Amino acid sequence: MAPYESDDSTGAAQAGDEPRDELRAERRRKAARYVVPVAVVGVAAATIGLVPALADSGDPDLPKITAQELIDKIAKSDVQQLSGTVKISTDLGLPDLGGLESSLLSGATQGSGDGSSADPTSKLTELASGTHTLRVAADGPEKQKVSVLESGAEYSLIHNGTDVWGYDSKSNEVYHSTAADSGKAEQHETPATPKDFADEVLKSVDATTSVTVDGTAQVAGRDAYRLVIKPKQSGTTVGAISIAVDAKTGTPLKFTLTPSSGGAAVVDAGYTQVSFAKPAASTFDFTPPKGAKVTEGDQAGKAGKTAGGNGTDQGGKASEVPGDGSAKGLDKSGFDVLGKGWNSIAVLDTGSKGGVPTGSASGGGDLSGFLGSLGDPVSGKFGKGTVFSTRLINALMTDDGKVYVGAVDKAALVKAANAG
Repeated sequence: MAPYESDDSTGAAQAGDEPRDELRAERRRKAARYVVPVAVVGVAAATIGLVPALADSGDPDLPKITAQELIDKIAKSDVQQLSGTVKISTDLGLPDLGGLESSLLSGATQGSGDGSSADPTSKLTELASGTHTLRVAADGPEKQKVSVLESGAEYSLIHNGTDVWGYDSKSNEVYHSTAADSGKAEQHETPATPKDFADEVLKSVDATTSVTVDGTAQVAGRDAYRLVIKPKQSGTTVGAISIAVDAKTGTPLKFTLTPSSGGAAVVDAGYTQVSFAKPAASTFDFTPPKGAKVTEGDQAGKAGKTAGGNGTDQGGKASEVPGDGSAKGLDKSGFDVLGKGWNSIAVLDTGSKGGVPTGSASGGGDLSGFLGSLGDPVSGKFGKGTVFSTRLINALMTDDGKVYVGAVDKAALVKAANAG
């Protein structure tokens, strides 16, 4: 039966029967008021149901691959030549201090630098905050270049043979260093590309980690698999890590780390354009511009290679990581480590009693009050302390001079301090 057929099946209206016609028309109008919204809702529901299918329709159809096979593909990747553009966004959830957070991040590394604005030791640390666009290029192990594009300026770090150049166009300053030993240029370990981040995470994959392949994607116009890494442990601030892996070369093209608290990614780094063709040789050429201030960084670089800087202790000997799976030991930076896997907590004894420094000795005002306002006071068997939180890394500074740091929640830090 057609809709409202009963209204129309009464036969032809008798002449002069306009009132009945008007009554039927009014009924139709009232019914339409209810039917039209129902129809719209039905269409909307159908459309919503199609959204996932439509969204996935652009994903490439690639051969099936296991998580282990994909990890092996990354490990065996031997890309020597590439160039492209990387967009990196970092949102640690630091308080808005009018740029002070960036100064603190870069200032934390300047003890091993020389004060030059072109020194990569401090310059690349700026990538730990905000959104940045990078141009990258590589031609084998002896030629690499990373350029950080800024508003009206550019910072470039260039490795060509035994030379390492840093150039800050804003200040027109140049940093220069040569290889420390027979053809090996000093390494600047600040991660900048999806591969840098992926390599660090894959080193930590163990029994506390779930690793799966979650479909495919297209990144920078290239077909890729999605590798998803999730902690099996509770108490960690890490929610999940997604790595888009180039299906042909095994090169990580995009890296995304989301926190367990949800919301925007803490780190999102991915190519917006990439080529695996050989870059022009001139890409890695560099001559200090006329009038530029040039700082030779060899001596400063050697002085900076101390505990925590590159995995060596003061004597230049690498610290050993216990191989017996013990819950406490020294990591490669020489810190005490409590726990394992994603719940690992590094412990540093500063030897400074009284907790957060006051800053009064240097005339810096009430630094304790300022820093304290950024943290949460806690107490336990260890006494009193302050927890400083970001969306990923949290730290507990106790009044007896110890600092507990890890990608864990506040409760885990307090528990570790109580046990320590």
